[in-house]
Amino acid sequence: MDITVVQADITTLEVDAVVNAANSGLLGGGGVDGAIHRAAGSELLAECREMRRTRYPEGLPAGEAVATGAGQLPARWVIHTVGPNRHAGQVDRRLLELCFSRCCEVAAEIGARSVAFPAIGGGVYGWSAQDVAAAAAAGFSDVERRTAGRGGPELPASVVLVAFSPAMAQAFRDALA
Repeated sequence: MDITVVQADITTLEVDAVVNAANSGLLGGGGVDGAIHRAAGSELLAECREMRRTRYPEGLPAGEAVATGAGQLPARWVIHTVGPNRHAGQVDRRLLELCFSRCCEVAAEIGARSVAFPAIGGGVYGWSAQDVAAAAAAGFSDVERRTAGRGGPELPASVVLVAFSPAMAQAFRDALA
């Protein structure tokens, strides 16, 4: 995977899939989740409601990932993942790493060759920029190691880490160095 870092609005990027740092309810919220839902329009909300009704009646668990259509976004898909909430006592960084690796696996399953990731857990869920960046690097490394030579679906060729601030962008760059 070719990994780049940008400071941008994730809802404007022309990639195959955009990762949504969702809450377990999958029905929108604040931060990145709210921005993605607003930009995608009512189609995304309708698809998420159906997913909640049929597949995840108790909500999407932290560390898991699932794909939907992207509504009016320039992407084809949205991959929703729920980061662990430090404020709720979910402090195991491996669960945060799992968000990044599971999103790559879901991207491979749907055929997404380019994926944009926000700083999962770096907002109201209380993870520091350094923790998020280290989790991203570890998650990507783990999924590449586990899937190498297995003959399954190809991982995305291009990953874009989208920072919401210069400090987050620098943390991503430092973790990838």
